[in-house]
Amino acid sequence: MAQASARKTNWFAIWISVGVVVALVLVSVLVIWMNSSSTAPGPRPDGSGIDAETGAIVAGEGSNELDVWFDFYCPHCQEFEEAYGSTVDDLLDQGDITINLLPVALPGLNSASGTDFSKRSANAMYCIAETTPDAAYPFMQALFATNPSGPGQTDEELLAMAAEVGAGDIESCVADGTYISFVEEQTQLIPENPETGGAGTPTVVLNGDYITLTGDPEADLVARLQ
Repeated sequence: MAQASARKTNWFAIWISVGVVVALVLVSVLVIWMNSSSTAPGPRPDGSGIDAETGAIVAGEGSNELDVWFDFYCPHCQEFEEAYGSTVDDLLDQGDITINLLPVALPGLNSASGTDFSKRSANAMYCIAETTPDAAYPFMQALFATNPSGPGQTDEELLAMAAEVGAGDIESCVADGTYISFVEEQTQLIPENPETGGAGTPTVVLNGDYITLTGDPEADLVARLQ
């Protein structure tokens, strides 16, 4: 009788083992799916006001190419706009430059203050550039003029500013954060400073040359035009 009992199949132990294997497989599938989702590229903005290759928001039609990477929350970017903005405006009005604007979101900048403003504001600018290209540059100027700090503007305030510069309907684009993933991708592409090896904002490149800003727009920009 004891030998017969020993030969009985322990179905409870078998089903426990099967359950463990199934659970491990499901966890593995979930991890793979999450990793794929986190690395999958988000929607890319499109339209006549956006460079299809670089994703830059384009203004002007001059022969000189001025590329500017900036974060709306960055104090140095706000200082750059204050010091260089009028000169850039003049160069645009005179037809001397094409400016390629690349709004980004530095991850450490907002985490220190617990806000996601950089991502939201950059996303809003891309929403505008896609629907109403001519309104993107005025939106940038208007937003920088407020010197964003603290939590920055709410989505509702960003929408109101967009409407003031003539942007079309971007409410769903802003609410959904449609291009936030794209903004994060663009942030990884900021050129390195050849002198320091670091990358940050503002970063300014004129006709392919990295510009070390001195605070003098005439020397840094005007004198370098071709």
